[in-house]
Amino acid sequence: MKDKKILFLEDIISQRVRKQAELDYYAKQLEDLEKKMFYLRKEIQLTNFIIDAIEQEKITDLKPLLESKDDQQ
Repeated sequence: MKDKKILFLEDIISQRVRKQAELDYYAKQLEDLEKKMFYLRKEIQLTNFIIDAIEQEKITDLKPLLESKDDQQ
């Protein structure tokens, strides 16, 4: 009976070691994914900033101002 307890304890310990290794692996994967997500969010923010800047330029139409200056001259 004592031999079975030792084997059972060894199985539990080895299972714990495997699960810890798996947890470490997934923690590293998560860290890598979080870094990628950070940079993608920054790229999206930059893209949105560029789009907003371009849209603001479209709103500010200089053609009527230039035409009025030409008419005044």
